[in-house]
Amino acid sequence: MAIAAGIAFAAFLAVGFILAGREPVPDAPNSQPIVLKGGHVSNHRIDTQSWSFDYKRAEQSPNGSVATITGIHNGILFRKGKPYLRISAQEVSINTASLDFTAIGDVHVESANAKGNGARSFDTDLVEWDDGLKHLAMPHPSIVRTRGQVLKVDSITVDFKKGLVTLEGVHGGIHLSR
Repeated sequence: MAIAAGIAFAAFLAVGFILAGREPVPDAPNSQPIVLKGGHVSNHRIDTQSWSFDYKRAEQSPNGSVATITGIHNGILFRKGKPYLRISAQEVSINTASLDFTAIGDVHVESANAKGNGARSFDTDLVEWDDGLKHLAMPHPSIVRTRGQVLKVDSITVDFKKGLVTLEGVHGGIHLSR
């Protein structure tokens, strides 16, 4: 009987040692996220050399590595220092070290300089920006509007260094003229 109790106790200790540390680590004291809200100030802006956003609310992780921004409007993506595309989104998650970002929700991207019927716009639910490559990807289905025409595409990539827009999985057709 004593041997069985000893074996049971040893098994209990072994299981305890094996499972130790698997529970979530509690937050360190004073590790609350930093939250910025519109409140009495009506506009906020985040600027980099590649992009800038106006936003409604921002929250930064306790270690400062990730920022989650909501209510993006009047966002601008720059090419060679000049506005190239405008962006609005429900939410953007930014890697504060690399300045890469991911926009989700209702995302609208449009030409920065074209106006009226000559403007080109893209509507999707996911946009990924790689700041090092200066590359914008819309890997989910998107709606492209240009010159009053609508085109559905499976994915879009924009190479800012080359000024090249690539549409893949094109459904439908548009009339192009000079």
